[in-house]
Amino acid sequence: MIPIRQKNKMKIMNRLQLKYLIVQLLSLLLFQSCSHAQTSKNDSMKLHTLTSEEEYVILKKGTERPFTGEFFDFHEAGTYHCKQCGAALYNSDDKFESSCGWPSFDDEIAGAIKRIPDADGRRTEIVCAHCGGHLGHVFIGEGLTQKNTRHCVNSISMTFTPQEDKYDTAYFASGCFWGTQYWFEKTDGVISTRVGYIGGHLNNPSYKEVCTGTTGHAEALEVVYDTTKTSFETLAKIFFETHDQSQVGGQGPDIGNQYRSEIFYENDEQKAVAEKLIEYLKLKGFSVATRLTKASKFWEAEDYHQHYYQRKDGTPYCHIYKKKFY
Repeated sequence: MIPIRQKNKMKIMNRLQLKYLIVQLLSLLLFQSCSHAQTSKNDSMKLHTLTSEEEYVILKKGTERPFTGEFFDFHEAGTYHCKQCGAALYNSDDKFESSCGWPSFDDEIAGAIKRIPDADGRRTEIVCAHCGGHLGHVFIGEGLTQKNTRHCVNSISMTFTPQEDKYDTAYFASGCFWGTQYWFEKTDGVISTRVGYIGGHLNNPSYKEVCTGTTGHAEALEVVYDTTKTSFETLAKIFFETHDQSQVGGQGPDIGNQYRSEIFYENDEQKAVAEKLIEYLKLKGFSVATRLTKASKFWEAEDYHQHYYQRKDGTPYCHIYKKKFY
C-alpha cells in the first residue's frame, strides 16, 4: 500500500504537471497567433526584399559610409520613400546641404517618421513610422536652417520618385502674403503653398530687410498645383479676384513697393494667359496696375509667416473675394 502522505504528494505533482502542460499549450497557441498576426501585418505592408547591405542598415541599424550614398549629392525634385515598405518620408523641398556626409532634411512628411531616443540618451533614432525600418538620427539645435532640425538619413534606406510633369508652379504677389496664401491654400488642385520674397536684388533677404522697401523684392506666394485638377488661368483669376489690382505701391493699408500687385510668370504660356486676363478686366472697365515679370529666384520667408491665418484661425484684413470674371 502507498502511504497517504505519498498519495497526496503524487496528486500535487500530477496537478502541477497538468498546469505546466496547459501553460505550454497556451503559450504555443499564443505564439502561433502572434506569428500569424505578424506575418499578416508584413504581408499587408508588402515589404520589399532587401539586400544584405540594406538589411545591415535598415534592420540591424547600421550606417553607410559618409559621402558615398546615392542621395548625398542629389538635387532632383520629388519625394523620398522608405526602401522597405515604400511609404513617403520626405519632400525634396525639405532637403538641404549640411556637409555631414549623408542626405539631410529639416522636415518630414506629417506622420511619416517615428523618433526613438537611444539607450544612452545621447542621440535620437528615426525610423519609418509605417514599418519601423531604420533611417538614421535626428539632431536639433544646430542652427543649419530656420527649422533648426537635421534628419541625417542613410541613402540606402530610401528610394526616390521624381516630381511628375503634371505638377507646375506659379508665383503671385498681391500685398501682404498672409492674405494671398489664405485664398490659394483653399483652392482645389493646389498641392502646396509657400510665402516668400521674389523680384529683388538681395540674396536670401529677411522680412526686416524686405520691409525697408529697398531690396526690390515683393512679398509673394509660390503655388505648386496639379495641372490635371486646375490650371494657371484658374489660379490667375483667383489672384485678381482676391485683391485690388488697381492699387499702385501697396495693397489696402499696407503701403510700400514690397506690397505691389505682380505676377511672376514661369514661361511664355503663363505670360500669355495673364495678358489675356488683364485685357479682359480692362474691357470690363477695371483699372489694372499689375506687373508681369519673368520669375527669378524665390526666397522662402521665415517659418512664422507660413500659413499664418490657418495657424491663427483668422481671415485676411485686405484680401476680400470679389467676382470679376463671368
